[in-house]
Amino acid sequence: MLPDANGTDPNPGGKADGSKWERPRLTRKSLMKCCLVKWIIASTTQQGPDSCDGEFELSMVRHQPEGLDQLQAQTQFTRKELQSLYRGFKNECPSGLVDEETFKTIYSQFFPQGDATTYAHFLFNAFDMDRNGSIRFEDFVIGLSVLLRGSVTEKLRWAFNLYDINKDGLITKEEMMSIMTSIYDMMGRYTLPSVRDDSPYEHVERFFQKMDRNRDGVVTIDEFIETCQKDENIMASMQLFENVI
Repeated sequence: MLPDANGTDPNPGGKADGSKWERPRLTRKSLMKCCLVKWIIASTTQQGPDSCDGEFELSMVRHQPEGLDQLQAQTQFTRKELQSLYRGFKNECPSGLVDEETFKTIYSQFFPQGDATTYAHFLFNAFDMDRNGSIRFEDFVIGLSVLLRGSVTEKLRWAFNLYDINKDGLITKEEMMSIMTSIYDMMGRYTLPSVRDDSPYEHVERFFQKMDRNRDGVVTIDEFIETCQKDENIMASMQLFENVI
């Protein structure tokens, strides 16, 4: 479903050793591969270790986030992790809100070899649940929790939402092509091995051949989830989200 950082399939020939796919365990090291987490943690480090909020500081911000207890119940993050994430978030976004330009800046820094503008736009829209052009800390951290520590089904639902660009509950070939092309553009044309111009098209064709079961030209969320859960190659590629999130 997603190419790896070199633009290649994670397991093009299927299972090499016949072993069953297992959900990867999320370690602190793998957590730090997430671009959005690295952005936040870097900001927290610059701010200094002595700046601790205890509870969320609500003064002088346009949007006041929910309390730690509520967010801890809604996510898979610990209280300490939420405090660290919020300190960095507040340092980068004093208003309490993230806009699309911030996302574009983040991904242009982490993927300087390519053009991350379009992918950052799509990713921002996936996080912007209210469709108001800004992301609250709650939406930001809940989305991260799903992507990094959610169940398989939760991650698949989030992925479907990303690919469903117009949010009509269906994925078309055109939408999938737009997402895939934006990922290849972000990774850059100078990756090794080199990415062929027709690679996004090939990914989309394979995707629809497997998922569009009634051949109506669109993929529903049920088709998406059911096919992904039955296809170990696609499931294995889910862990690659951390390379482009």
